[in-house]
Amino acid sequence: MKADGEADLHEIDRFDGGVGWIAYPEETMERASHAVAVPNEETETADVWVFDPVDAPGLDDLLADLGTVAGVVVGLDRHVRDSAAVATRHDVSVWVPDWMTGVAEDVDAPVERFGDRLADTGFEVFRIRDSSLPPWQEVGFFDGETLIVPESLGTSSYFRGRRERLGVHPMLRLFPPTAALSGRDPDRVLVGHGVGVLEDAAIAVEDALSNSRGKAPALYAKTLRDAIGI
Repeated sequence: MKADGEADLHEIDRFDGGVGWIAYPEETMERASHAVAVPNEETETADVWVFDPVDAPGLDDLLADLGTVAGVVVGLDRHVRDSAAVATRHDVSVWVPDWMTGVAEDVDAPVERFGDRLADTGFEVFRIRDSSLPPWQEVGFFDGETLIVPESLGTSSYFRGRRERLGVHPMLRLFPPTAALSGRDPDRVLVGHGVGVLEDAAIAVEDALSNSRGKAPALYAKTLRDAIGI
């Protein structure tokens, strides 16, 4: 599911002011990371905010194309990933939601906390899930155009049912986070596993949520077949 060893940066989700990458393109999990540039009126370069990064050779050059790194963001309690390493190289803090527990202690870098806004980025921050069973703390980000969902939605094969461009996480299929994720009209959706959805994104989100339960049995059956090699 998760690869290790030498990373091979593969660019995804390029749009005006943002880019994504997968550090291990061949892994099943397809761990995806993103960077978004925010104009800074006081400097000649944009502030770059890095979300849930998995490090890879060439990453700093990719980020430099957007501007100057201003912060590294953790959006899911399980997505500490390489946030400390990237933040340390760029002499910035790792930003963690103010209510999220058990994350700051695992980050070997300065930590800043944020609430319902992510600094001056223009991103609204909203709680997607906060549960102890299963352990899961996740926030989403939306700036009116870009919706970032670290875990609850994804495009990796094990997220998607038949004819789905975007799917709800298998563990949430029967009880999808509809209240948290519906009602927005994003131009694009960036996810923590797989390539993003850059066209008809709002439709893809609503389809994923509304079809989550109905397509769950077929998705679970496909996952089982893949696991046992049938």
